[in-house]
Amino acid sequence: MNKENYVKGLVSIITPCYNGERFIKETIDSVESQTYPNWEMLIIDDGSTDNSEKIVNQYVEKDSRIKLIKQKNAGSAAARNNGIRHAQGQYIALLDSDDIWLPGFLESQIRFICQKGAVCVCSSYSRIDEQSNDILKPVMSKPIITSKDMQSIDYVGCLTGLYDQSKYGKVYLKEELNSLLDDYAFWISVIALEGVAYGNPKILAKYRVRKNSLTSKKTKLIAKHYKFYRKQLGQGKLQSAYSVAKWGVAGLLKYY
Repeated sequence: MNKENYVKGLVSIITPCYNGERFIKETIDSVESQTYPNWEMLIIDDGSTDNSEKIVNQYVEKDSRIKLIKQKNAGSAAARNNGIRHAQGQYIALLDSDDIWLPGFLESQIRFICQKGAVCVCSSYSRIDEQSNDILKPVMSKPIITSKDMQSIDYVGCLTGLYDQSKYGKVYLKEELNSLLDDYAFWISVIALEGVAYGNPKILAKYRVRKNSLTSKKTKLIAKHYKFYRKQLGQGKLQSAYSVAKWGVAGLLKYY
């Protein structure tokens, strides 16, 4: 974490992309539709073998705010870090290549982070399926999120998080996590800087639920979560088991 030069008011949007040809256009369109125009979108092609690069380049040619960075396949954490290293903005946002922002996302979040005098904010979001149809109920943000809160559950919807790096400098993801729970660890690190983040109650984004991320797959994550709590957060065995249980209950409530 180093303090570096940045462009005041500029938002650096970090978007890793691996074989994202199916949804990347919709994601970029949602960024270009923002009512707040002062942004740069850094799309990191993580060794895609489909038409992602071709699609992104069509936008790069028309909009100088969109930049394509190519790398060999190394996973989303490495791709995000590559984007963060190139980022010039005061604000850092992580937006995956299949998620969507509503037009007022940036304008609302920047106003909100300034009102709170915070370094980190997030927002509520709705959920869509692979055909972009609304599904499930919206996920409402927790108004105040403390470092203690984050010890069991990730209360920051990654696509809605906004970090102001002007005070503490850039924060990077932990690549040793092999792109699993790396975004959770990132927001833990960001919130730890001042011990608190704030949730905007407005629904400002749409998270895409993919077939391979439905709750039927969540059971495979139990052991990985336990390991995360033990090794990354330094929790004891009983505390880790409690954290896993709390995470599991929260997941059930979230998807049913």
